[in-house]
Order: sequence, then structure tokens, then C-alpha cells
Amino acid sequence: MDIPHGAHVLVADGRKLLFFRNEGDAAHPQLEVEVRREEDNPKDGEQSTDRPGRAFTAAGRPPSQGGSRPGANNRSAYSETDFHQLQEDRFAAEAAEMLRKKALGQEYETLIVVAPPQTLGELRKHYHKEVEARLAGEVAKDLTNMPVPEIEKALQAA
Repeated sequence: MDIPHGAHVLVADGRKLLFFRNEGDAAHPQLEVEVRREEDNPKDGEQSTDRPGRAFTAAGRPPSQGGSRPGANNRSAYSETDFHQLQEDRFAAEAAEMLRKKALGQEYETLIVVAPPQTLGELRKHYHKEVEARLAGEVAKDLTNMPVPEIEKALQAA
């Protein structure tokens, strides 16, 4: 993928964000960090303490009143909230908001977004029309923990 001179590249996952400007040319990118942000987001088990809730259906209730059959004692587990995933989704929404503000402030003309597929999907939900107009490409990969020269190589190969 060609990264034009002056283009901006967002490399993000659910907890880390790197916003670069290409100071090189399309053939030899030289990414310079403009914004770096990282959040602490512990695993879900460290953020939640409760077990899933349960719902009970009283024995002997007819189906019209919430029972299934006479004499049955039905149980159902509620799905537990994944706080880790919620925070990752919030982080992606905040990254999209940063892109919106920078686009409306005319801080970039060309944008390339690199993120794991799930984060990329969440970012897309929040793209502003001005961000979409400047979007030159997307790469569905997690490059946030790679050194900058490796990110440059991965983008050239994409």
C-alpha cells in the first residue's frame, strides 16, 4: 500500500492508539508519531465479580403465564456483561471521535486505518462523513505492539 507524503496513519487496537504522519514518500514511508495513547484495560474477570444472574419460572405455571409445562422448574442464565470488551469498544469510539475532530479541523487530508478486525468494525460504526471522505485505506491487522520500522514494512506489504 502506498502511503503518500503527509498522509496520516492510525494504528489502534482496543487499548492502544498510535497516530502517525508520513514524513517520507510513498515508496519510503517514514512514520512520525503525533499522538500516542494507551489505556489500562484489565481482563474481564478482574473487572467483574458477580456470576451471571438467574431467572426462575415457578412450578406449575401454564405457558400463558410464563411457565412451560405443569410441574416444571425452569431456570435461565442471563448473559454476563463483558466489561473488558465494553471498554475496548469505548476506546474505539473515542479514537473515531479524535479522527472526526482532526478531520473537521483540517489537520489531515489522507488517512489510513490499521486495526484488528473487531476494532476496525467498531471504528467504522463511529466514522464521521468527513473521516470517510479522507479514508484512503484500511488494514485489518494488529500492529500496535510492533516497532515503527516494522509497521512501515507491514503497510508497504499490505
